[in-house]
Amino acid sequence: MLFQPKTNTFAPMNPFKKLAGQTAVYGLSSVVGRILGYLLVWLYTRVFLPEEYGTVSVFYAYAAFLMVVLTYGMETAFFKFNETEENKEKVFSTGMISLIFSSVIFLFLTSFFAQTIAGWIDYAAHPEYVLWFAWMLAMDALSKIPFARLRAQNRALRFAAINMANIGINIGLNLFFLLFCPFVLKHESWGLLNGFVHLVYRPDWGIEYIFIANLIASASTLILLIPQFIGMRWKPDQKLLKTMFIYAFPLLFAGMAGIVNETFDRLLLRYLLPPDIAASQVGIYSACYKISILMTIFIQAYKYAAEPFFFAAAKEKDAKILYARIMDYFIIVVSFIFLATMVYLDDFIMPFLIGENYWAGKGVIPILMMANLFLGVYYNLSIWYKLTSRTIWGAWISLIGAIITLALNFWWIPLGPDHLIHGYMGSAWATFICYGSMMVISYLIGQRYFPVKYNFGRFFGYLGLAILLYGVSINITLDGLFFRLVFHTFLLAVFAGTAYLFEKPRLASSL
Repeated sequence: MLFQPKTNTFAPMNPFKKLAGQTAVYGLSSVVGRILGYLLVWLYTRVFLPEEYGTVSVFYAYAAFLMVVLTYGMETAFFKFNETEENKEKVFSTGMISLIFSSVIFLFLTSFFAQTIAGWIDYAAHPEYVLWFAWMLAMDALSKIPFARLRAQNRALRFAAINMANIGINIGLNLFFLLFCPFVLKHESWGLLNGFVHLVYRPDWGIEYIFIANLIASASTLILLIPQFIGMRWKPDQKLLKTMFIYAFPLLFAGMAGIVNETFDRLLLRYLLPPDIAASQVGIYSACYKISILMTIFIQAYKYAAEPFFFAAAKEKDAKILYARIMDYFIIVVSFIFLATMVYLDDFIMPFLIGENYWAGKGVIPILMMANLFLGVYYNLSIWYKLTSRTIWGAWISLIGAIITLALNFWWIPLGPDHLIHGYMGSAWATFICYGSMMVISYLIGQRYFPVKYNFGRFFGYLGLAILLYGVSINITLDGLFFRLVFHTFLLAVFAGTAYLFEKPRLASSL
C-alpha cells in the first residue's frame, strides 16, 4: 500500500484523503469568502470608474510587497522549526516577539514619515492612506504566526471561522458605507437612522471606505486570535531566533521577488502608460485579473493545507512517492478549473463579476489563468528547498522571475497600439513567461537536491486535454444560451470522465 506510515501522524486516514480534507476545509472558507468578496468586485466595478479602482489596486500592490517585508519568512520558519523543536511554545513565542518588535518599528517610521511617503508614491494629497495601510499591514503581520499555529495544529475549522469573520466584517462594512449610507441619505425623513448615518458617513469619501473596512476587519481578526497568545513566553530564545532568521532570510528575498512577479505589473502600468489612460488601464487589468477566482481560491486553500502536511510527511520513507502522486491530482484539479472558467466565461462569469466598462481586458484572462496554474505547480515543486533547508534557492528562483517580469513589462507595456503585445496584454504575457520559467527552473534544480519522479505523461496529458477542449469551445459557436451551456458542460464532462477512467485504478490501489 502506498505510503504506509510507521507513526500515527496520518493513521488511520489515507494521506490523500487527509490532504484533500484539509484543503476542503480551508477551501470552504476561501471559496465562500472569495465568492462573497467578489461581490465587492461586482460592487466596485459598478460604483467606481476604472481609474478609481485603479488607485485601489495600486495601494494593494504596495501592501502586498510590504507584507512580505514585514513577515520576512517567519511563517514558513515557524512550520519548519515547529516540526523539529520539542518545545513548540518556544518556537511560537520567539517568532511572535520578532514580528511584534519589527511591526512596532514599522508603525513608528510610517507614522512619522506618512506625508513624505505619500509624496514618493504620487499621492501627496492623501497621507491618511499611508497611515491606514500601515496599521492594516502591522495587524495582518501579527496575525500570520497565530494563523500558522492553527494550521500546524490541524485546527482548520477555527482557522476557517476566523477567516470568514474577517471577510464578513469587510464585506458588511463595504455594503454599509457604499450602498446603505448613500441610500439612507436620499431619504431625509428616516429620522434617527438618517441622523446616525450623518454621524458616521462622509458623502465626499469613496474608495476611502474600502480601506477603512479592511482596516477594521484586520483589527477584528487580530482580536479573535488573542487566545493563541495565551501562555506565550515574552522572552525569545536568542539561539533559536538566530537559527530561524538564517532559515527565513532567503525567504524574505524570495517573497519580495515573488510579489514583484505578482503585483508590480499594476504599478508599472501606472507609471509606463500615458497619464491620461494609466489609471483606467490598471483598473481594467486588475478587474480582469480577478476572474481567476476559482484558480486562486483552490491554490490558496491547497497552500494552507499542503505546507504543514508536506513538512510532516517528510519523515516517512515513501514521502517522495506521495509528493509525485499529489502533483498528479493537483494537475487534474487546476486543469479542470482552467477549462471550467474559460468555457463559462462569456455567458456567466464576466457578466456576473465585473461591469461592462471593464470587459475590454477579456483577452488577458486565459493567459493569466494559465500563468496562475504554473504558479500552483511551482508551489508544489518548491517544497524541495524548504525541506532541505536550501531556501537560498527559493530566493534565486524568485529573483530570476522578478527580472523576467520587470524586463518584459518595461519592454512591452510602453509599445504603441499597433504592436501585438502592448499595455496590460504585455503584462499578462510577462506573468505567463515568468511563472512558467520559475516552474521549469525549480523542477530542474530540485531534481539535483531532492529528486522526485513526477509523472510527465499525466502532467502534459491532462493539461493538454484541457487546452484542447478550450480550443474546441472557442472554435464551435452555438446560438442560444441553453445550447452553449449543454455543449460546454459536455466538454467538462469529457475531461472529468477521462481523468476518472485513468485515475480510478491508481486511487483505489492507494486506499
